[in-house]
Amino acid sequence: MTDRMGTQARDAAGAVPPALRGLTGAEVAERVARGEVNDVPVTSSRSLAEIVRSNIFTRFNAIIGVLFLIILVVGPLQDGLFGFVIIANTGIGIFQEWRAKKTLDGLAVIGEARPVVRRDGVATRVPTSGIVLGDLVELGPGDKVVVDGEVAEAENLEIDESLLTGEADPVVKHPGDPVMSGSFVVAGGGAFTATKVGREAYAAQLAEEASRFTLVHSELRSGISQILKYVTWMMVPTAIGLIVSQLVLEGDDWREAVRRMVGGIVPMVPEGLVLLTSVAFAIGVVRLGRKQCLVQELPAIEGLARVDVVCLDKTGTLTEGGMDVSGLRMLDGLPEPYVRQVLGAVSASDPRPNPTLAAVAEAFPAPGDGWHVTEALPFSSARKFSGAAFTGPDGDSSTWLLGAPDVLLPRGDRALAEIDDLNAQGLRVLLLARARKGLADSAVTASVTPAALVVLEQRLRPDAGDTLRYFAEQQVQAKVISGDNAVSVGAVAGKLGLPGAQAPVDARGLPADRGEMAAVLDRGTVFGRVTPQQKRDMVAALQSRGHNVAMTGDGVNDVLALKDADIGVAMGSGSEATRAVAQIVLLNNSFATLPSVVAEGRRVIGNITRVATLFLTKTVYSVLLALLVVIWHAPYPFLPRHLTLLSTLTIGVPAFFLALAPNKERAKPQFVRRVMRYSLPAGVIAGVATFVTYMLARHHYQGAGALDAETSAATLTLFLIAMWVLAIVARPYTWWRIVLVLAMGAAFLVVLAVPWLQDFFALRLVGTQGPWTAVAVAVAASAVLEVVWRRVSRADA
Repeated sequence: MTDRMGTQARDAAGAVPPALRGLTGAEVAERVARGEVNDVPVTSSRSLAEIVRSNIFTRFNAIIGVLFLIILVVGPLQDGLFGFVIIANTGIGIFQEWRAKKTLDGLAVIGEARPVVRRDGVATRVPTSGIVLGDLVELGPGDKVVVDGEVAEAENLEIDESLLTGEADPVVKHPGDPVMSGSFVVAGGGAFTATKVGREAYAAQLAEEASRFTLVHSELRSGISQILKYVTWMMVPTAIGLIVSQLVLEGDDWREAVRRMVGGIVPMVPEGLVLLTSVAFAIGVVRLGRKQCLVQELPAIEGLARVDVVCLDKTGTLTEGGMDVSGLRMLDGLPEPYVRQVLGAVSASDPRPNPTLAAVAEAFPAPGDGWHVTEALPFSSARKFSGAAFTGPDGDSSTWLLGAPDVLLPRGDRALAEIDDLNAQGLRVLLLARARKGLADSAVTASVTPAALVVLEQRLRPDAGDTLRYFAEQQVQAKVISGDNAVSVGAVAGKLGLPGAQAPVDARGLPADRGEMAAVLDRGTVFGRVTPQQKRDMVAALQSRGHNVAMTGDGVNDVLALKDADIGVAMGSGSEATRAVAQIVLLNNSFATLPSVVAEGRRVIGNITRVATLFLTKTVYSVLLALLVVIWHAPYPFLPRHLTLLSTLTIGVPAFFLALAPNKERAKPQFVRRVMRYSLPAGVIAGVATFVTYMLARHHYQGAGALDAETSAATLTLFLIAMWVLAIVARPYTWWRIVLVLAMGAAFLVVLAVPWLQDFFALRLVGTQGPWTAVAVAVAASAVLEVVWRRVSRADA
C-alpha cells in the first residue's frame, strides 16, 4: 500500500507489481496524442465571447438600437444621444464582467484540485485536466474522484456516492470495484485506474453544462427579470398608441412626429438596470477576489447577505486545523513507555492521518522494529474512532482503538468523569483502549479496556471572536455544529464569547422528527457529537422554519450539509470534496473573510434596490405621459435629447455611484414588491405633475416657438421632481452623496445658462410665469412624494 505520494505496495519478491507502477511517460504522451485526456473545461466564468454576446444582444438593446437608427435617418444627431449612452453602458458591462472573469479564473487555478497520479512508479500531482486514460490515480480521505475508474488497490477504502446516487451510507471498495467521478473518499485510501475521462465520465455526463458561473436562484435577478417582463407588456400598447397619435397630429411634419414618438418610447426602457446589476456583482467578485475569496456562483454574494443562520464547524473554522498534544494520562496501570509505543504504532498505521492523528503521530513517534501491523481501520466521522491490530516485539497480538471516549466507553464509566472536566476546559480528549474483538467485528467497541487518555489542545483562530460578534450585531444566528464532544465544543465557543455556549447539546439525543429537531435547534447554539447525516438533517430542519442557512466546513463530514445549505462556504485548505460543492471558497482559510462577503452582498442588494427605484420611476412616468398625450390628443412634449439629459443627470450618473457605494442595510425579501411600492406612486406623481405643467404652458404660450417653451417648462418640472426622487433614494446622506446630488443640479443649471447648450438641447425658459409655475408644481409634487416615501418606509421597517 502507498502512503500519500510515497512508496507503493510490493509483491512477495519485494518488487512493485507493474499494474501498480502506473503509466510510463511514453504511454502518457501516446494517450495525449490520441486525445484521451480529461478535457472537460473547468471554467469559473463565461468565455469572453459569451460575455460580449450577453451584454450586446439583449431585448432592450435591440429596441434602443432600432430607435437609434431611426433618429439617424430623421436627425438631428443630438436626438440620438441615447444610442451613444447605450454603447457606453454596454462597453462598461463587458469590461467589468471581463475583469471579474480574470479574477475568477485566477482564483480558480489556485483552488483547483490537483489529484495525485502514479507514473513510472512515482507519485506526482497533476491538474485535473492532465489525467489521461489508464492513469493510476491515488486516493485519500477527502479526495474527490475526478474521473471514472476501477479500484486497483484499496486499504479500508470507503467512498461516499450520495451526491450521485442519493445513498447516504459510504460504500466499501475492493480491487476491481468501479468508482464514479463526483464521489469522494471518507475513509481509508487506495488507487484506481482511470477508465473514462473527459466528457465520457459519469459526473461530466450529468453536468457538462454546469460551469461555476451558472446563475443559481437569485431573488435579485429573478425580480429584475419579472419587472422587465411587466415593463415590456406596458411598453408595447403604449408605444403603438403614441406612434399613431403623433403621426396623426404631426401629419404634415412626419420627421417631427417620429422624433417625438422616439422621445416617448426611449425613456420607457430601463436599459441601465440590468447593466448596473451585472456591474455590481462583477465588482463584488473583484473586491472579494482581492481578499482571496473565490465566489464559484455569483448569486452566492447575494445569498450570504440574506442568510440569518450560519452553521459553523468548529475544527478549521473556529479553531485552526492543527492541534498539540498537551498531556497523556494513564488509566489501566500499563507502563507509560509501552503505551507511548502503542500510540506511535497506531498513528503510523494510517498512511493518510487526519489533523488529530497527525498531532498524535508528532507527539509519539512510530516505534522501531518489531511492531507489525496486521490490520488497520482508518478514522471516519461516522465511527468517531480508528484502530489497528499489531504483532508486538514479544510476539503477542493485540487490537487497539483510538477515538472519542464517550463513543468507546459505556455511559457511567468512571473514566468519563475525568474526561468531562477536561472537555469543560475546551480540551480535546482521545481514548486509547484495547479491544477484545477484531476490527472487522461490528461489535468491536462492545468490550474494551481503557489504557490512556490523550489530551490535545486546540488552537483558536485569533479572528474568530470578532467574526462571531459581527454576526451577532447583524442579527445572524451562529450555531456551532461539530462531531467533537459537546462539552468541549461549548467550552471553545464560550472562550470566543458565543452566547448560549454554556448549554451545549449532545446531538445523539436530538429528536428524529424534523419539526421537533428544528425547535431544539432554534433554542440551542452549540451541538456536539453530530454525525455527517445529522448535519444534513439539521440544515434541512432549520430551512423548514424559514431560515436561510449558510454552512461552513473543511472536512469530508461537511460535504452533504454544505451541498444542502442555501450557501456552502469551504476553506481553501479543506478537502477537494468540500471545495467542489461549496459556492464560496475562502482560499486564505480565514473565517474572518465571511463578514466581507456578507457586506458585499448587502451592498449589492441594498444599492440595486435604490437604483431600481430610480429606473422604474422613470419607466412609470414615461408610460403615463405617453398615455396622457394620446388621450388628450396633444403633441408629445419631449424630444429624445430632453429625456436623455434628464436620465443622465437624475439616473444614469448618480445610479452608477450609488450602485457601488458602501451599504450595510440588512437584505430584505420581496425585492419586486419593495421596489414597486415607491417607484409606482413616484412615477405616477411625476407623470401627472409634468403633464399638468405641460397643459398649463399650452394655455399660456401662443404663436411661433410655443411648443419649445411648453417643452422647456415641462422639462423643468420633471427634472425637479426627478431630482427629489434622487435626493430621497440617496439617503442617508454622506458628504459625497450630497455633493453628487448638488453636482447633478448644477449641471442642469449650466445647460440652462449656457447659450450653445440651450440650443443643443432645445431648452429655453420663456418669461417668468411659465417657469415659476413649473417650479410651483414641482414643489407641490415633491411634498407629496415625501409623504409617500415616509409611509412606505414605515411599512417596510
